[in-house]
Amino acid sequence: MPSPVELRPHSITLHHVLDEGRVTPLPFNIDAEKALLGALLIENRLLEEILLHLRDEHFYEPLHGRIFVQLKRLADLNMVANPVTLRPLFESDPALAELGGPTYLLKLTEDPSVLIAARDCAQQIYDLALLRALVMVGTELVQSATDTSGEVAPMKQIEFAEEALYKVAESGEVSGATIDFAGAAKKAVDMAAKAMKSGGHLSGLTTGLTGINNKIGGLHNSDLVILAGRPAMGKTALATNIAFNTAFRAKLDERDGISPSSGAPVAFFSLEMSADQLANRILAEQARISSEALRMGKINQSEFNELARASQELYDLPLYIDDTPALSIAALRTRARRLKRQKKIGLIVVDYLQLLQGTARNASENRVAEISEVTRGLKTLAKELDIPVIALSQLSRQVENREDKRPQLSDLRESGTIEQDADIVMFVFREEYYHEGKKPEDGSEKFQQWIEKAERVRGRAEVIIAKQRHGATGTVPLMFTREFTRFSDPAEGDWVPDYD
Repeated sequence: MPSPVELRPHSITLHHVLDEGRVTPLPFNIDAEKALLGALLIENRLLEEILLHLRDEHFYEPLHGRIFVQLKRLADLNMVANPVTLRPLFESDPALAELGGPTYLLKLTEDPSVLIAARDCAQQIYDLALLRALVMVGTELVQSATDTSGEVAPMKQIEFAEEALYKVAESGEVSGATIDFAGAAKKAVDMAAKAMKSGGHLSGLTTGLTGINNKIGGLHNSDLVILAGRPAMGKTALATNIAFNTAFRAKLDERDGISPSSGAPVAFFSLEMSADQLANRILAEQARISSEALRMGKINQSEFNELARASQELYDLPLYIDDTPALSIAALRTRARRLKRQKKIGLIVVDYLQLLQGTARNASENRVAEISEVTRGLKTLAKELDIPVIALSQLSRQVENREDKRPQLSDLRESGTIEQDADIVMFVFREEYYHEGKKPEDGSEKFQQWIEKAERVRGRAEVIIAKQRHGATGTVPLMFTREFTRFSDPAEGDWVPDYD
């Protein structure tokens, strides 16, 4: 019998899962498990190193998993864990009795050389556990894919497979669990250096709008940004503009060899508009053609040539649109993980969060709870993938009942935990839209005043930063070209928000 310390290939044993006559191997190494437990019983301090990723379920032999649990429990109580202190805990354990009773614990510590290979044993136990998990996922996939007695839903099975595989992959991720201050400080200094090099205002991804960049410092990793507004305010247009600007900056920086870039590939989950409608908006904006005229085909040859030029220029734009309707938050997470892995996305945009579905069966009975689950899921996704997530949100109708139509945090529809989970909450507001609905009769004195104000507010928009976890709130003035659904920065000194 090989020494427990020797991790030779032939010491890895394969047991099998029977699946309708087919044999699926399960890899494990009992010798490595014995060696590790022996090392831990001899030197308890080794627990501090291996506890970061090893758990009792990673042991193939259930008895070894139970011994590992008791080792940890005694260590947590600041007690010495050895065969003597463990003995009372296993006197009635039938599995231990079959192996010789308490003497089995003593045998584990007979060879002091196990201390040398303790870390290697722990790593192999963990690796083999992952392989067993993969085998079990594969077996379950085969069974579900070949069983046509129930609902045949291959896309759901694919989503399940991706989620199951991701769980296996992330089960050993410990890099984000705890980092020392030096690591955290270095990341903060790198962000400050990036902001300084950009002119003192951009430490995250660019939005393409200087006013917003100056106010929030760009879009930061792990942040959940809520972009809200009433219908017709232009929140989808603004989100599309930001998504395009971020993706286009990534394209330019990659071409010019600039790294790190202030842009990134973008995933746009559009639950309301189709992919071709979004593409229509972006092409219309870049070609300076009316999106309505483009949609209806009312363009001349020169405009069509400009459209073709813009399309060619944006051919390899790293902007990926998913227009699947009625997505659940679980399905969105699965697709986002895939895009992160395959396309290296650095920003996610969701239009809009009220159209996402929760996972609870009674979600329709408690809409606020469902929205809370969605926002928590989006925040968790932002942290998990370490990228910013922009989620659009509707506002309640109570805005329309006030004289001042500027949105407030309390206007967030079915708010639940939207405000709590968000790192930044931004509202889009265009006074021009509301002013057009107040037109008085022609010829009256009020009509002339209405005309004067209409000229003053035409094309003007505001982005109200109502919450910012890492900075100040305030209002950013913008210009909105309705014909091209395009937001832009106003000329310097052009205007400031009018609150009268």
